[in-house]
Amino acid sequence: MPLLSPMSLPAPPIVRTLLKNAWPVLVAQMVSVGMMIADTVYVGHYSTRHLAAVAVASGLFIPLALALGGVLHALAPIIGQHYGAGKITQIGSDMRQGLWLAVFLALGGVALLVAPGYLLAPAQLDPEIEAIAANYLRLLALSLPAALGYRAFHAAANALGQPRPLVLVALLMTLAHAGLAWCLVGGHLGLPELGALGAALSEVIVNWLGLAGSFWLLAKHPRFAALPIFTHWEKPRWRAQKELLRLGLPIGFSFLVEISAFTLMVIFIARLGAETVSGHRIAGNLSAFVYMLPLSLSIATAAQIAQAVGAGKEALATTVAKTGLKLACTLSVVMIILLLWLRGPIARQATDDAVVAGVASELMFYIAVYQFFDALQTVACFALRAYKISFVPLIIHLFCFWGLGLGFGYWLAFLAPVPQGAAGFWQAAVFATLTAAVLFGVLLVKVTKQRHPGL
Repeated sequence: MPLLSPMSLPAPPIVRTLLKNAWPVLVAQMVSVGMMIADTVYVGHYSTRHLAAVAVASGLFIPLALALGGVLHALAPIIGQHYGAGKITQIGSDMRQGLWLAVFLALGGVALLVAPGYLLAPAQLDPEIEAIAANYLRLLALSLPAALGYRAFHAAANALGQPRPLVLVALLMTLAHAGLAWCLVGGHLGLPELGALGAALSEVIVNWLGLAGSFWLLAKHPRFAALPIFTHWEKPRWRAQKELLRLGLPIGFSFLVEISAFTLMVIFIARLGAETVSGHRIAGNLSAFVYMLPLSLSIATAAQIAQAVGAGKEALATTVAKTGLKLACTLSVVMIILLLWLRGPIARQATDDAVVAGVASELMFYIAVYQFFDALQTVACFALRAYKISFVPLIIHLFCFWGLGLGFGYWLAFLAPVPQGAAGFWQAAVFATLTAAVLFGVLLVKVTKQRHPGL
């Protein structure tokens, strides 16, 4: 069925709508992680040195790509509000301007990646590994325009409450990458043996195919056919670009703040020895996996809030925000129980080293509590972005993740009267996310009361 304005449709129960829109986002994210897993497995079996190069290069590329992609998340509240207001024609212009922004962001990102020597220099790598990592980044630079174009499609699909096509695109991309990377890394089926560069080349090809598939869906899929996206040419408009950047730059920087906080945490914890950092790695990977659940719910909640705001239904927008927070709270309590119950078996399954497993199990206790507050702050933050509020959330993230999470965590880990080691960083992370959840909650209540004084 073609897209219609939500003003002309009966409103289904909010919980059902949120869950219906959240699960495809969750599946798409989990499927996309398969691409990184495939790279690790294939390159790891090929060469330890190539795997080291991929680890370093990915540590530089992923934060850059996520930060630039975060800027494009500004499309979500803009398109969502226009959709709620029934301004279907305007959505086509929004999308075209978003694609222009993706081009401009990609040009900046590519400029950083094609000459990566200064990015790699602080790592002081072995010359052979540095050369592989540099070429890996140069190849990935070719994938960045396509990856950012896909992020624009991703934001639009979620804003319209149509995330299911994302699952199809993500699944096909992952399957294609799994096969092509296997051939190019090891030189199978007559293709050249390229090692780590084969994984990068596969990612370039698959990202461009994914972008082509996204464009095809926007043009042909019945759920998007009503949107006049490709009906005519439109040059960049400064007012539209300014609005996207006003909303998007703080969002992109917020993503970078969160990623860099955990990256620096790993660097500091590495001082505590191989067993400790390995245990932290296991716990951190689990935390990242669990985070996909509240992130998916947050995206679905923000889409429904933006649509309600666009339709002038402020009371409904507030109800959606409250419902999203209640769902996050409920799901997180279930996750706390599961993590506390299974933390020992999970740690032992992840490693044969008893010391590493012990460290991981201890840290999972803090992660169980951390993910509860993290879920609440994530949903509240995305709800604020749906109201086109992104700068103050950035300030809160800076204070909480860099100030409390890293600063207070460093003190607890190394400088406190009784140094807590790696646990100190996670104790600080719990406090940081608790503080963020409270601050975002207070701000969200203030915003909703200002917009609808009767609530």
